[in-house]
Order: sequence, then structure tokens, then C-alpha cells
Amino acid sequence: MSTDKVSVHGGWASRWVFIFAATGAAVGLGSIWKFPYMVGVYGGGAFVLAFLACIALIGVPVMLAETLIGRRARQSPANALKVLALEAGHSARWSWGAFAGMITALLILSFYSVVGGWSLDYIIDMGRGDFQGATPEQVGTHFAEVIADPWRLTLWHTLFMLLSAVVIAKGVVAGLERSLRIMMPLLFVMLVILLVYSLTTGHFMDGVHFMFDFRPEKLLDGLLPAMGHAFFSLSVGVGSIMIYGAYMPKQSSISATIVGVALLDTFVSLLAGLALFPIVFAAGLNPSEGPGLMFVSLPFAFGNVLFGQLMGLVFFVLVAVAAWSSAISLLEPMVAYLVERSGVRRGWVTFWLSFSCWFVGLGTVFSFNIWKQAKFFVNDGAGFHLYQWGAANGLDFFGVIDFFTSRIMLPLGGLCFVMFAGWVMGREAVRDELSMRSPALFALTLFLMRYVAPIGILVVFAAQLWK
Repeated sequence: MSTDKVSVHGGWASRWVFIFAATGAAVGLGSIWKFPYMVGVYGGGAFVLAFLACIALIGVPVMLAETLIGRRARQSPANALKVLALEAGHSARWSWGAFAGMITALLILSFYSVVGGWSLDYIIDMGRGDFQGATPEQVGTHFAEVIADPWRLTLWHTLFMLLSAVVIAKGVVAGLERSLRIMMPLLFVMLVILLVYSLTTGHFMDGVHFMFDFRPEKLLDGLLPAMGHAFFSLSVGVGSIMIYGAYMPKQSSISATIVGVALLDTFVSLLAGLALFPIVFAAGLNPSEGPGLMFVSLPFAFGNVLFGQLMGLVFFVLVAVAAWSSAISLLEPMVAYLVERSGVRRGWVTFWLSFSCWFVGLGTVFSFNIWKQAKFFVNDGAGFHLYQWGAANGLDFFGVIDFFTSRIMLPLGGLCFVMFAGWVMGREAVRDELSMRSPALFALTLFLMRYVAPIGILVVFAAQLWK
């Protein structure tokens, strides 16, 4: 029987707001640079086909699972799994998996805010014309100076966290919905502006060939990266999509909406590549140098092409908006949970959670400067050390948080959610929430959630862990 639960936090005005919200959560720094780069390196059109297949087999089932759990319970992830597990006659301990996912989201936000702060810094730098006529060495030196200054990084990290906290503190309708109605159209408009500009560079077809030339010999090489990115690109595994699903109107089709979000996220990623790579080629750069050069290669490119200063400004505003929309999705699940559990006003909960993330984020800030010599999990040949100052190998603080969240907790969170929807909730509850008219389509969806997606996630988990 259908449920008529209502979220205490409010709800989206329409399914289009959910699409904006879910796409905003998914479209982040990786979508703007990493995905287009991966397309070019791992076989162009062959990688796109592999990626779309993996989205359908892994990403969409997990996203469906999160959304239907959230809408069924109308609560934060941890409370949603607890309530639905008890209703189905299972242990309330399933909520522990969701709670771990929400903690993971906060840890990701702690370093995501630092990187988002870099984009705010670069908006100012690009607007001042700091990169006009600069050499690659000068741009590289500029970036090195930025991350070497702990006070500068802390300032922008603080500002970015404040921007995210303000949106969350205002609530679902006045904060999230109103902001997303502005942020997501703005993101698309800026992408289109960059795309139109890339058509004038004389290198648009170079970008097209880089991204879409079909190289079947690279299909197997790119299969595992495609699986990993398909899982991570949709922002699943931490409860963000689940809490957004809790605000989704009952009459909206979950399956049609989630497929739309997956396609829109992929479209934005491809559009970003088509907009950016012609500019990279126009500046005489090699686009295969890697995904980590957003703050070096592209500033140099914009500094050495016609109207580059203006287009560079547009680009870094785009990056900031994409990072901002992702950041608020990471903060919302735990805010909703603590409001439900404590009854404390949303503003106070948001303040203390944001402060906690900000404080942990200082570890990432210092990883690039005053704590640069601090290494964890060091193997120096003489033995294994949990911590060692000045070691030649090992992970810095940022590396530890990144490894723990992206390679361990995210896959495990996704596995927990899809297994819960596929096996714990019960066939009829899932059928009722999905409201699929075709029995064959529902059977296929349940099969993907119960078998295909979990196996795919385990493969991603193993590959990420031993990478």
C-alpha cells in the first residue's frame, strides 16, 4: 500500500526541482574536467559507450535505490533505513550504514570546500588579468604560491563553507530550492557561452576528435575507469540523493526522473569537454596531461587566447557554482538527521556542522604547506609506520581523507543502499514506490538492484582499494 508520509523539512515544488537538485549534486569538479579528460584518454566514443552502459547497470540502480528509500520514508538517510527496516521486519542496524554515509559526506565536504575555495580565488585572479600573456611556468608558480599560503587558503575555504551553510540554513524551500533554481540554469548558461566561444577558436573539431574518435582497441582499458566514474559521478553512496528523494513529490515518476538526471549529468560532462578542449588546443596545450591541471593548464590557455580573460572568468564562476551545488548536497543529509533527532533549529545545526567541517578542512589546507612533511601509512623499507614526519612516501592528511572516503566508504555506502532497496524493503514496497506499469521493466530493475549493481560496486571497490 502506498505511503502518505510527509517530510518535516518540506518538499520540492515539482520533479524538475528534484532534477535540478540531483544534477547539482552530481555535477561537480569531476564532471567539468575529469570526465572529458577520461573520454579523450580512454578511447573517445568507445569510453562514452562503456560509461553509458555502466551508468545504466550500476549508477542508475543505486540512484533509484536511494531515491525510493528517501521518498518512502520522508526522513534523513539514517532514520529512513531504520524506519523502513523495522517496517519490513529487519534489524534497525541497517541505519548504521546510512549514518556512516552521512559522516563520509561531511568528510568529503571538508576538503571539497578547500578546492571550491581555490575556484573563488581564481575568479578574482582571472578577473584581474593575472594570467594574461603568462607562460606555463608562471601559471604553475602562481598556483604553487596559492596553495603554499595557509592564510589565503583558509580565507577562501571559510568563504566557501559560509556560502554553503547559508543555503542549507534557510531550509528546503527558501534555501535549497530557491538557490538551485538560480544555480543550475546559470551553470547551463555559462556552459553554453563557453561552447559558443569554443566554436570561434578554430580548434573545435580538434576537441570533437579528441573526445569522440572511436578507438575500440582501448575499450577494455577504459572499462574499469568507466565503471568507477559511472558510480562516483552521480553522487551516490553518501545519502545526498536519498535526502533529496525525501523531498520529491509523490506523483513524480522516480524511474523516469532518475534516468533523466543520469542523462543530464552525462550531457553536462560532454558539453564541458566540447567547450574546454578547443580552448586548450588553441593555446597549444596537450589535453592528455591529466585531470589535476584545472588550475594550471586552463588558466594558461585562457591567458593566451582572444577574449580569454572574460571566458576564463566565466569558466571559474562555472566551477564555483558546480562545486557549490555539490557542497550543499553533502551537508543536507546530516543537517536533516540532527534536526529530526534533536529538534534544534536548522540554523544552529547548520552552524555547528559547518564549523566542524571547516575545522577538519584545515587539515587539508595545511597539507599543502605547514603540514606538507607530515605523512601517514608510511612504508620506508624498514617497516610500516602509521605516521612519520618528512617521509619520502605515504599519504598527507588530505590524501588519507580522500582515500578513506572515495575508495572505501563511498562504494560501501552505495552497496548498503542498493542491497537495502533490493533485498530488505520487500518487493511490493519497491514496486509501489517505483510505480512501473510494465512488469518486465520492474523485474529488470529489481534484478539490476539485487545482482548486477552490487557485483559492479564490489568490482569498483576492489579496483579503488588496490589502485
